Amino acid sequence: MDTIDLQELGFSANAKPHHAVAEPDGSFWYLSLIAENTVLKFNSENEIVGQADMDVPGMMAIQPEGELLFVGRSMSAVNPPKSLGVINRADMSLEMIDTFFPRPHALTTSPDGKRAYVASLATNQLLSLDADTRDISLTRLGGDNQTLVQFASTPDGSTLIGGGQVTGQLLFFDASDPANITVTDTLDVGNMPWHPVISPDGKTAYVPIKGDNAVAVIDIEERAEIARITGNGLAQPHGSALSADGTYLFVTNNNQNESYAPEGDDKQSGTVVVIDTETREIVKVVETGRNPTGIGTFGGQNATQTLAP
Repeated sequence: MDTIDLQELGFSANAKPHHAVAEPDGSFWYLSLIAENTVLKFNSENEIVGQADMDVPGMMAIQPEGELLFVGRSMSAVNPPKSLGVINRADMSLEMIDTFFPRPHALTTSPDGKRAYVASLATNQLLSLDADTRDISLTRLGGDNQTLVQFASTPDGSTLIGGGQVTGQLLFFDASDPANITVTDTLDVGNMPWHPVISPDGKTAYVPIKGDNAVAVIDIEERAEIARITGNGLAQPHGSALSADGTYLFVTNNNQNESYAPEGDDKQSGTVVVIDTETREIVKVVETGRNPTGIGTFGGQNATQTLAP
């Protein structure tokens, strides 16, 4: 495991790195720094080769078939700008798109890259953005405020899922008409579902349940929980990523509640847990330092994760 010291690169001790995403071929990867108000671009040698400045950047999503990087706002920001960052990855130039709702956070793209989806933490609203024309479609959800944390899409783009921090529900969205997203089902999964990920075959979702120190395994077609993974190292699970073949699941764990006992002196050292998706057993626990959050992959192969103070 390589560790990048941001202070050695000229950033503050409280830079608050949050989310990491990478090019499919591993040539470059991107990191949001909440407190530095910037998104960094690294090459495969972990050297900074570009950056784009925007207020309190949070979740990010790469356009799979294109050159764009979409950037939302950090959950820690109480009143960030009501806009979504659109970065050209080639030159890191930045364009801002109005979301018209507060605290845009949950973020993903359609598998073909033609659409970006972003949801509000503060209101039951989500936005579908046409990546080419920049046309937007707004959807308001009924019921109690969900506080949608993060999205994941099935490989065919027909279904989105998102976890409601406040309600403890996993929401299923029909995205077959990207301009008219609708909720088709909800599933109670527990206390604070966080960053979900969907298997390459589109059949299974893995949802970290932060408040339960667990990962829920969801049958997408049946809309049902089929297993729950718990064990040593799963301590406030936050981000998730899969290997390209879906064999291994990587989950970051904040461990700020000290439910995991690290080997070192820091009782709040977080982890990345590696899970065999066939056996659903934890096969490795990597201690990372405090508060690992977002996690991304180089082409679905090599996981990179971020630590925030």
